[in-house]
Amino acid sequence: MYLFDKKFKKNFHFYIMQSILATLSLVVIFYLLNTFTHTAVVASLGATTFIIFAMPNYPPAQPRKVIGGHLIGIIVGIFCLYLSSLNLITETSFISKDMIEVIIPALSVGLSIFIMVITNTEHPPAAGTALGITVQGWNYSSILIILITVITLSIIKYLLKSWLRDLV
Repeated sequence: MYLFDKKFKKNFHFYIMQSILATLSLVVIFYLLNTFTHTAVVASLGATTFIIFAMPNYPPAQPRKVIGGHLIGIIVGIFCLYLSSLNLITETSFISKDMIEVIIPALSVGLSIFIMVITNTEHPPAAGTALGITVQGWNYSSILIILITVITLSIIKYLLKSWLRDLV
């Protein structure tokens, strides 16, 4: 058993550089976009940043999957939020309002997974985007924050592709 990755000693400079680049990228993006009012969505963007900078050659780090996955997460999240706002509960309904509040967020994750895998845009953090929007709601600025962040991260990855290595 070992505490540190076996590749760390040989490639420590990549580990340090890519962690610093990920941090600086998000500092600049979050500073410019003032994103901290959208905590659930920020968490999924943090996971996206990990994938892009720690596993840049991993299929979910590819721009089609990063951007496409988050677009699907946005659409599914808004759709499920809309579903939850409908008056689906009647006096004769066998599902309580509390159960609907549990089912709809879970549906947002399952539906986003389904659509991502059939469209070849699998990006695991994007399921978190759908969940975050379903649970916290959305506004145009939160959607813009997601899109600007994933596009910017994809551009940074493209520009640095010759320097980035898979750390995982």
